Amino acid sequence: MNIPTIAELAAKGETPEVLFWVGCAGSYDDRYKRVTVSFVKILNAVGVKFAVLGTEETCTGDPARRAGNEFLFQMQAMANIQVLDGYGIKKIVTACPHCFNTLKNEYPELGGHYEVIHHSTFLQQLINNGQIKMKEGGSFKGRKITYHDSCYLGRANNIYEAPREVLQALDADLVEMKRCRTTGLCCGAGGAQMFKEPEKGKQDINVVRAEEALNTGATTIAVACPFCMTMMSDGVKNKEKENEVKVKDLAELIAEAQGL
Repeated sequence: MNIPTIAELAAKGETPEVLFWVGCAGSYDDRYKRVTVSFVKILNAVGVKFAVLGTEETCTGDPARRAGNEFLFQMQAMANIQVLDGYGIKKIVTACPHCFNTLKNEYPELGGHYEVIHHSTFLQQLINNGQIKMKEGGSFKGRKITYHDSCYLGRANNIYEAPREVLQALDADLVEMKRCRTTGLCCGAGGAQMFKEPEKGKQDINVVRAEEALNTGATTIAVACPFCMTMMSDGVKNKEKENEVKVKDLAELIAEAQGL
């Protein structure tokens, strides 16, 4: 696969159109690595000139700040800003809403000013521009898909329509859960909850959300966040429905529809 690093391009005196911020999950989580690969295949197929930071990329600091370690967050953020500014990066695309929110809304107060786009919006733009051509009656025609809103994409950044427009381009049957958009239910992983066991209660939040998704009758649960991917997948497994219902990222669905 053709994945240049920003350092390689800089050595040739070139700059990419966009920097693809892979994120911790996209780099290390075995399930989410498949999303990274799908997104890269799409970028290569449409001819977007992009690069990654590679080993120069570190965590944005989102989990540290959410868990209350402001000192660590600022250390991580300042190190990243130094690298990004050193390469003159202007435009960043990322598949992780947590990275997206932190880079877009929290780095400016530390001097990091960039145009940051979530991959759902980026995919929507590629479809609208005709760079990704979707054919009607493709492999997704008639398939029921439900979309789970990521908190950091939806409520935090008001991005509700872009992911849905991407799904509608698949010519699939989009069925909404009762709690969606502004009233969507969290998967249970945000705010650094991902890295700890839940407090005692009657039911895990991700199981409740998975039940809501399963009740739509959809055979695919679409997500646009690595945390949501893990939590929804675990919820589906809890209900022993993993063979009938698949949890997939928007990039995977578009790549699949394109035969990439």
